[in-house]
Amino acid sequence: MKSQLWSAPNQLTLLRLIFVPFVIMNVMEADYTLALALFVLAGISDGLDGLLARVLHQQTTLGQYLDPIADKLLLSSLFLVLSFVHQIPWRYTVLVFSRDLCLVAVAATLYVTTNIRDFRPSIFGKVNTFVQVGAVFFVLLAHVYPANWVSVCRHSFLLATFAFTLISGLHYVARTGQRLRNAQARSQSVVPHV
Repeated sequence: MKSQLWSAPNQLTLLRLIFVPFVIMNVMEADYTLALALFVLAGISDGLDGLLARVLHQQTTLGQYLDPIADKLLLSSLFLVLSFVHQIPWRYTVLVFSRDLCLVAVAATLYVTTNIRDFRPSIFGKVNTFVQVGAVFFVLLAHVYPANWVSVCRHSFLLATFAFTLISGLHYVARTGQRLRNAQARSQSVVPHV
């Protein structure tokens, strides 16, 4: 585990975690230029750690868990703080947090009670993350560059966040139900008949 922690991709992921409090502090102090710069740097580090993991063949189990945790922590924190400073309406933040908490609760329950260990995001989950990143980016950019097209993009990405948070959550529930039915069918097929 220690060797996984010191791999270059995982070090970049940990660096992204370090960005979180500084982005939040700058939003709270209304320094949106620096907050946006740090958010963009965090995004670059996210893309770079995945690229390095593939190029250097350093894809690790730790990285598979650490990377989405870093993404979620950054995005969830920003949704929360941007709602506190009245830049994102609370309905979006409540929906984002509700979905994420439900997913964590279901994943933890499945991990403890079943043999299911694969919790990779679906295509809808990936799209949801993308639109959340876009929403936060354009909310921050609107303070740095208040153009009309930025405002349109901000509104569009917030609506897309609402839609894909619901869609990905419902898809996750349906997919989990199917996986549980498949696991139950497999376990019944190996039980010897008396």
